[in-house]
Amino acid sequence: MAVSSYTGRHAEYYDIFYRDKPYASEAACVHQLFRKFTQGQCKRLLELACGTGSHALELEKLGYEIVATDYSEDLLTIARRKVKDAKSRVQIQVQDMRRLSVAGAPFDAAYCLFDSIGYVQTNAAIRQVLDGVHAHLRAGGLFVFEFWHAAAMLREFDPVRERRWKTPSGELLRRATTKLDVAKQLAMVSYEIDELGENGNSAQVRETQVNRYFLVQEMAAFLENSDFQPLQFSAAYADGPIDESTWHILAVARRD
Repeated sequence: MAVSSYTGRHAEYYDIFYRDKPYASEAACVHQLFRKFTQGQCKRLLELACGTGSHALELEKLGYEIVATDYSEDLLTIARRKVKDAKSRVQIQVQDMRRLSVAGAPFDAAYCLFDSIGYVQTNAAIRQVLDGVHAHLRAGGLFVFEFWHAAAMLREFDPVRERRWKTPSGELLRRATTKLDVAKQLAMVSYEIDELGENGNSAQVRETQVNRYFLVQEMAAFLENSDFQPLQFSAAYADGPIDESTWHILAVARRD
């Protein structure tokens, strides 16, 4: 089993695809969760699956010191450029979240957003991630993470989605085809991306990503088995209760 990742041209498109994502408000939500649940100081953060570093840059503005990690070398190349351009002190490291080994532990808190914990897919790999996070946190440290909610995925997933983005040189067309493996709780998303240039040139990217979806109590059991105390599950970045239409869950857990 390999962790899915953005590679090559797909990584270069990442910030175009997610340029409307409200990174600042999502970082503010994570900040409020840290403030609500932290026991003692919360200043040094470890990020898993940082992508191109946008959440880390926003959280740094709120006063945190951050080591941001990801599996994709290509995404981290972009993240390093953004950190340099912003004159930021965020540290960028290549890490497989299943085998974390980050200098400077213990951290006050860790976070993993954008449903990225599901990329590791299997029960054993989820346990590896949680055990690794546990080992990198101080006693009482927090783990805040986001995951796909099984109820919404099973009821409302779109088999085919298509979107377009304007670029300085033309247009990007992305078609995402999703198939579910219900027994394994996996969504297999095949991306077909066409870069359509104004001069008539075109380029194509194909990549399949596999991400797991979870029930809330299932995730609570994973946490408890890795010596975390679940503190809160909520609809991600939204008010109101979790229901069958809630796509993304934010979890907060404390290291025992």
